[in-house]
Amino acid sequence: MTEPPMSCDCFVSLPPGSRDDHVIFGKNSDRPRDEVQEVAYYPAASHPPGSTLECTFIQIPQVEQTHAIILSKPAWMWGAEMGANDKGVCIGNEAVWTREPVAPREALLGMDLVRLGLERGVSAWAALTVITELLEQHGQGGQCREAPEPFSYHNTFLLVDRNEAWVLETAGRLWVAQKISEGVKNISNQLTVGTKIAAEHPELRSVAQAQGWWDGQEEFSFSRVFSPENPPARMELAKQRYRGGTELLRQHDGSVTAEVMMSILRDKPSGICMDSGGFCTTGSMVSILPRDASLHCIHFFTATPDPSRSVFKPFIFSDCSTPVPRVVSPQFGPDDPVKKQPRFQSQVDRRHDLYKAHQTAMEANPDEALAIYDILKDLESQCLSDISAMLSGEVPGDELGDLFFDCVDAEIKFYQ
Repeated sequence: MTEPPMSCDCFVSLPPGSRDDHVIFGKNSDRPRDEVQEVAYYPAASHPPGSTLECTFIQIPQVEQTHAIILSKPAWMWGAEMGANDKGVCIGNEAVWTREPVAPREALLGMDLVRLGLERGVSAWAALTVITELLEQHGQGGQCREAPEPFSYHNTFLLVDRNEAWVLETAGRLWVAQKISEGVKNISNQLTVGTKIAAEHPELRSVAQAQGWWDGQEEFSFSRVFSPENPPARMELAKQRYRGGTELLRQHDGSVTAEVMMSILRDKPSGICMDSGGFCTTGSMVSILPRDASLHCIHFFTATPDPSRSVFKPFIFSDCSTPVPRVVSPQFGPDDPVKKQPRFQSQVDRRHDLYKAHQTAMEANPDEALAIYDILKDLESQCLSDISAMLSGEVPGDELGDLFFDCVDAEIKFYQ
């Protein structure tokens, strides 16, 4: 069986890197080829004091209030690869391996931490604090793919809001954070925080010194001290994508828009749009976070694999957001192979309606598939025009609360 390199890429552009006074976030989620990614909305909620929360593998204490969230998530797990909340926070994660061993026990997945940060964080920094506190309390670990063969990793995160971005890199319960206040930044399955450290675990340096990884004299660089001496092949391969992503951002520095971010996520020569062997880009997300807090944030999701053959559909938080069940996978309750012990002994069909319609269309006659995609790209362009009109004040944002539902419905009809 081909080992799937979990090779995601996250991007952010803050003014002056962006063309407009917007923060632009983007992520490709690269996962096993047959894994279904759903897009799920969860409204804000109140919870009784003392209640517990069932994450992918473990239970943790629930908080009394959680924010409304929209997630792009592997359908088998509780957590998410990427998403946003109604406070204007976006988070994406990446797999990394460090000198700290990966714990074999079940704990919080990095994807669980993405969702928890969004549910509980009112800003990028607040979400970072949520994640680091949960790391300290519960640790990270557990099976990261829907298969019986062991596969686990540590995580890095890109956390973004209307004003700033944070890169959070972890090694077990240890962590380090770098603040990004302007310009462009990308991360790709490797440690990138060097000496520019804005916050860190209080025991980070003492652990490094005790392990003999750092002499306590030279300037402390997290990436140099904690990168593994013999990194997995997937981390080495990620260097090429990281350089490619950095170059694409450099080319557009000062002019990054949502359209530009989508084009970067669709770039195949760099490997950012992944389609090779047993893995591919299974979901993609782009967000516009206006600096002006009176303007709505807009979050685009594909809900289907391979952004070069998928279209981005916009979601806007509103008081009357229409549920979109056609991008939500079926539920299997206690019979789900993820919940049975031992886990992952069988698989079920998790495809949602849009996934199945897209799959059928893309596997049909290549000329027909291309013609359909061209029509849908026109639909995407029209959506982007509507969004631009909303951000410039020409169209009230409240009138676009059903836009995601309408776009998903229209896409399925085109495939049929």
